[in-house]
Amino acid sequence: MAYKPDHGAYREDFRFHPYNILLILVLFSITALFLAFSIAYIYSRFDTSSPPVRVPAIFVLNTLVLLAGSYTLVLTKRAYRNDQTEMYKRYLGATLILTFLFLVLQIIGWQQLFSQNIFINSSTSASYLYVISGLHFAHVVAGIPFLGIFLYTAWKRMREPVSVLVYFSDPEKKLKLRLLTLYWHFIDALWIYLVLFFWINYLVK
Repeated sequence: MAYKPDHGAYREDFRFHPYNILLILVLFSITALFLAFSIAYIYSRFDTSSPPVRVPAIFVLNTLVLLAGSYTLVLTKRAYRNDQTEMYKRYLGATLILTFLFLVLQIIGWQQLFSQNIFINSSTSASYLYVISGLHFAHVVAGIPFLGIFLYTAWKRMREPVSVLVYFSDPEKKLKLRLLTLYWHFIDALWIYLVLFFWINYLVK
């Protein structure tokens, strides 16, 4: 009688995998951090009567870039599931390029604020805009090493049919890719929230 793996037990084991728990704790911590800054911004703005700062238009373009990066990561995950070696590497590379583009555009956005003589010490609203967008910038940067490791490992190990088979059949690698995708989606959603948050605050004067 042929052995059939218990996929239900397998999924149950990985549901409580330390990587899963760690990611949940990280996401909760990031959520609490940005929620605290959002509340503090609203309180400080009305307490000091600080005029709101208009979000640079390039922040909206940045949203599209980040969403595109999230989409290419979804395609990366799909290519991994379908054992599409070349597509997997291309989508991973595209995600990394889009991430760097996001960071460059973010710096340009800050430079646009500088050109309007809006600096971190110009007002309470400006301080929060720089600090909160800077924190998000840092969390995007934090994800780059993981993307880089995936891409490096893929190019290094996906050279022969046997190594490709081993790579695609590794359950832990599949788990890490899923968690990385979840983190990227979260960072995207967080950026959209921040852009809307500052835009609405600018309208409510």
